[in-house]
Amino acid sequence: MKTAFIFPGQGSQSIGMLSEFHTNFKVVADIFSLANDTLGYDLWNVIQNDSDKLGQTTYTQVAMLCAGISCLKVLEQETDITPEVIAGHSLGEISGLVAGGVIALENAIKIVDKRANLMQDAVPKGVGSMAAILGLDDEIIIQTCQEYSDDGVVEAVNFNANGQVVIAGNKSAVEKTCAILKEKGAKRAIILPVSVPSHSSLMNNAGAEFLTFLNDFEFKEPSIKILQNVDARHSFEPKIIKEKLAKQLNNPVLWVKTIDNMVKSGITKTIEIGPGKVLSGLNRRINKDIISKTIFDLKTLEDIKDIKND
Repeated sequence: MKTAFIFPGQGSQSIGMLSEFHTNFKVVADIFSLANDTLGYDLWNVIQNDSDKLGQTTYTQVAMLCAGISCLKVLEQETDITPEVIAGHSLGEISGLVAGGVIALENAIKIVDKRANLMQDAVPKGVGSMAAILGLDDEIIIQTCQEYSDDGVVEAVNFNANGQVVIAGNKSAVEKTCAILKEKGAKRAIILPVSVPSHSSLMNNAGAEFLTFLNDFEFKEPSIKILQNVDARHSFEPKIIKEKLAKQLNNPVLWVKTIDNMVKSGITKTIEIGPGKVLSGLNRRINKDIISKTIFDLKTLEDIKDIKND
């Protein structure tokens, strides 16, 4: 069996996450010590004790990066499982680039911190919105967004699973489009608890500024194929990897296509490396035959030790 490592993004965080790993594995404490020194504040304390801050983009993104890499290091220390390919959802793509040897962790922390601030500052508070649309064909959602964008930007931005698409844009346009999509047969249209319209054209300026920032950092050729969100394909050229990473801010996340491409290449199981089980749930909806495992605490670590590479 061929295995893929996948990294979750913003939304999988929870207060108190990784407490068992932090207590039992020095490598995890070392990662958060590096983060604290790099950021200039106590990130670990935020994760354990401050739910308000953990829910803010500027803290959430660096927390999820360090959580994902912590789980990766525990997995590497405790098992001999290796992946054939790597991918990450949205922010998780940067965790994947660290795992694939493209970016040093200290630089990744700085990059994610900048990314989060650019996204947070891209639109005034209360102007942006995102919503999950369940039970409707992708093409209907795309067409509806195009037809009803007179009230502002509204776009399909996350193709997460079959029958699950996220739209984003100006708050009023998103709300109006949700109502129309429910009339067209959507089972649910759920406004998400975020104010940043991620992956929409409202992030165009943020994406351009992010690329300029990325150019100050060394990206190495990856040691393994890393499928990036904007095209669900890999590249071994650092310049192209940077461009696609920046482009991700204002372009859709093609997660369904990413998993489909994995399966076509022979991947039969995925390991979600980081808190929660969001991606594993999506993957089962995309392809019911794929084996999905997670690692984020001692129980899931023990469960995963049964997996062997062929």
